[in-house]
Amino acid sequence: MTAQTSAPASAAKKPQVSVLHYHRLSKILDVKFSDEQLFSFSAEFLRVFSPSAEVRGHGKPQLVSHKKAVAISQIVPVGQYAVKLVFDDGHQTGLYSWAYLEKLAAEQDELWADYLQRLKQANSNRDSQLMIKQVY
Repeated sequence: MTAQTSAPASAAKKPQVSVLHYHRLSKILDVKFSDEQLFSFSAEFLRVFSPSAEVRGHGKPQLVSHKKAVAISQIVPVGQYAVKLVFDDGHQTGLYSWAYLEKLAAEQDELWADYLQRLKQANSNRDSQLMIKQVY
């Protein structure tokens, strides 16, 4: 899936997302900003760090585990400022604004390291709770 977006002239101060490209096999979403910076996010990372109230916990973030195999099934544009990502586990309530994607890009390594540490502390993991074998 590839989506082209155009940013309004008034948004020139902050980089806007200009291209989203999802690689279904690798489950990676490439996000290109208007300043030509390109970042790649796994579907798992985006699901775990969903901006939804369900995940953010209304102030206290919830630990989302068992999402290693999650995929993005749909990308829905929301105006000129965000996208809604629909995941194959049914989650679809977070709006990923350009500013939020920029924040995730800037903090990706630290966020992921912290997430792995929180999983370990909770004696949880990334693997699916139910083994599913895909037949092609």
